[in-house]
Amino acid sequence: MVPHLDERQSESVNELMEAILSLRDMEECRAFLRDLCTVQEVIGMAQRLQVAKLLLAGETYESIRQRLPVSSSTITRINTALQYGAGGYRAVLERSGD
Repeated sequence: MVPHLDERQSESVNELMEAILSLRDMEECRAFLRDLCTVQEVIGMAQRLQVAKLLLAGETYESIRQRLPVSSSTITRINTALQYGAGGYRAVLERSGD
């Protein structure tokens, strides 16, 4: 569960997760994200996933910053999640074959 949420927020987050799990294919996912998020939010999430992928591949912070328009603090946050987080990045990247 997402930390620091009150009961009502937790219910809303759970509903969002259920909605995501209900998506059947790439087109439904694309449509949902288009409606739910701004273009910049989707790009930001995609960049964070790419950073995780590059970190898991052994890339350095500097090489990642040269390839993607992200800050060192963003890379650090993602690296911390990879090292001490819930395993979400790893699960998604392993499942996707990347």
